[in-house]
Amino acid sequence: MMSEIYRWTQYYDLTQRGLPGDVEFYLEMARAAGGEVLDLACGTGRIAIPLAEAGVSVTGLDLSAEMLERAQKKADERGLSGRLTFVQGDMRAFDLGKTFPLIMIPFRSFLHLLHIQEQMKALSCIRRHLAPGGKFVMNVFVPKIAHLYEESEKMSLRGVYRLESGEEVAMWDYTRYDHFQQLAEVTRTYERISPEGVVTERVTGRFTLRYIFPAELHHLLRLNGLKVTQRFGSFAKAPFDASSTELIVVAEAM
Repeated sequence: MMSEIYRWTQYYDLTQRGLPGDVEFYLEMARAAGGEVLDLACGTGRIAIPLAEAGVSVTGLDLSAEMLERAQKKADERGLSGRLTFVQGDMRAFDLGKTFPLIMIPFRSFLHLLHIQEQMKALSCIRRHLAPGGKFVMNVFVPKIAHLYEESEKMSLRGVYRLESGEEVAMWDYTRYDHFQQLAEVTRTYERISPEGVVTERVTGRFTLRYIFPAELHHLLRLNGLKVTQRFGSFAKAPFDASSTELIVVAEAM
């Protein structure tokens, strides 16, 4: 029988498709950088692999051995070993012995750092690994307090995904918020459903995010020697304003 963590990575690949236009946005940034890209919290390679397929050299770093194993398998199947390197490591404390013209943390993964000290450590590492004139790019969701309170203590269906077998996978989240600590504790359940509508497998995992406000993020970057040079409200480069639900920042060394 497959282990639960292996199933989790399979379902993660199926359901975590990112945000509209994010792969294209990061690819554009990577091509403009003109050198090797560092993809932090790369997961199973959702961003790193398309970049490598487009001819960009990429180093992907992630804490999870299971995620990296799946990423490496996908890269090998595509013959990308020459342009794509995966490293198991912690974004709060890594030393790769070189600098990069582009460092990125896609898909809100910075929010997995649950304390300001951890965020500071990560940004300090990023600053040290940034080549002269290099850019750091990341995206986070914009917290809307009213919306967060509406979701608190509620099970939400996040999506239903069809498999080639005719089966479906339903993804459910139960979220508890600690608004004083700015934490969201998520219990995520994947249900595999047969064509007859019977649940044949249920896999559950838990993770916590620390949501961050735009002004707070600007201060954190500046405290670690990074200044925001561009910010967008979408991956189509819409201006960031009060109606934006996503914040994409481009920062450079001060």
